[in-house]
Amino acid sequence: MTLNGPAPAVHARRRKRLLEKLSGSVLFIAGPPEVIYSNDVHYRYRPDTNIRFLTGFEEPAGLILSSAGTERGLTLFVRERDAAAETWNGKRAGLDGAKSKYGADFSYPLGDWPAVLERHLREADRFFWTQSHDPSVNERVLGAIRSANAQRPRSGRDSLVVEDTTLLLGEARVVKEAEDIEIQRRACRVTADAHRAVARALRPGDTEYQVEALVEYLFRNGGCSGPAYGTIAAGGANATVLHYTQNDRTLLDGDLLLLDAGGELGGYCGDVTRTFPVGSAYTRPQAALYDIVLASQLAAIDAVQPGKSFDNAHHAALRVLVQGLIDVGLVEGEVDEAIEKRAYERFYMHRTSHWLGMDVHDAGRYAIDGASRVLEPGMVLTVEPGIYVPADHSSEFRGIGIRIEDDVLVTVSGNEVLTAGAPKDRTEVEKLRRDALADTRAAQDSPALRLR
Repeated sequence: MTLNGPAPAVHARRRKRLLEKLSGSVLFIAGPPEVIYSNDVHYRYRPDTNIRFLTGFEEPAGLILSSAGTERGLTLFVRERDAAAETWNGKRAGLDGAKSKYGADFSYPLGDWPAVLERHLREADRFFWTQSHDPSVNERVLGAIRSANAQRPRSGRDSLVVEDTTLLLGEARVVKEAEDIEIQRRACRVTADAHRAVARALRPGDTEYQVEALVEYLFRNGGCSGPAYGTIAAGGANATVLHYTQNDRTLLDGDLLLLDAGGELGGYCGDVTRTFPVGSAYTRPQAALYDIVLASQLAAIDAVQPGKSFDNAHHAALRVLVQGLIDVGLVEGEVDEAIEKRAYERFYMHRTSHWLGMDVHDAGRYAIDGASRVLEPGMVLTVEPGIYVPADHSSEFRGIGIRIEDDVLVTVSGNEVLTAGAPKDRTEVEKLRRDALADTRAAQDSPALRLR
């Protein structure tokens, strides 16, 4: 089962609800294969998120969920038991374990899925499937569809209707249940605690890669399976690159560090960004932009309310952010005009929020019938405005990149900031940094030792 993940009864309940929507239908998920890192060394395996959501199964696997034909229910395709392979790489669930531990009604060897899928499709009216990143898997699925359709004229049946699983499974995941929310809270708490610890540990002269190593150690030490995504530890002008992951620069007094990092725990993700000084305080230009971003983020968090639209937070953030950019001279004109003309996009080029859950950019629709989706209790989204001034800009703000990101749960009465443990008030951050740098003994230690 997933480390710290939901109980088997939760997975069974999810499958039952989904099967009720699959009248006469078959759903197929081809899990990802093991991937070579180099030569004969593999990356650590991460299962398909939807297979994990429906079963908790962590090994390479494929899945059929069917309400058609004779083999109704859950079918898992798994690796067979192999004493020699298990001696080297650990125990496998095998065909029997797929049934006894993971609730499968039927189980087959991993390589048998094309023939079994074709058999299922002969009896189905509708087929739910999302194309794999592996073209060979897609070709075999299309072959099964062609074969099933070839038999239909003889029985007077219409061709199989094929639909993408993204909407069906995304809607099953976008509103979290109590068990999901508690695991998400833990993932976010570990993530927030790690950010606080890094802000306390950082010293001028440390490197971005040391920050990356430290925060990922803290995730693992806190119970996470690892980082939820590639850590962004961006010092100085590197923070103006949105998905910077090179992480090889030395951090200097006077720089800002933008740290965007989250842990994955029990199959759920944290996703936090904090931007703090490598020295003891923000410079005047840094502080001016930081205060704008923080005010923008707080306005956006206040706008996360049940019954309000998903876009409500973005619009709230944008008005505050654009007014701030006008106030400091980076954007000209009035707020409404600047927003209409997108005059801010050189400095703020992304949206304010995305869904968060089992994937860091999680499943679920953002709009329904052309309108921004209405928020419901149990939804979790990020709130992450930022300002990024290119290094070649002519102003005193050149090379400053700031983002502040929290993970927010929609509740019945409003919202809950799941990552509130990571400091972001500028006064609090500067006090933390001054206290850290004043600890002369700790300043002589390595980042890892400074945590002891």
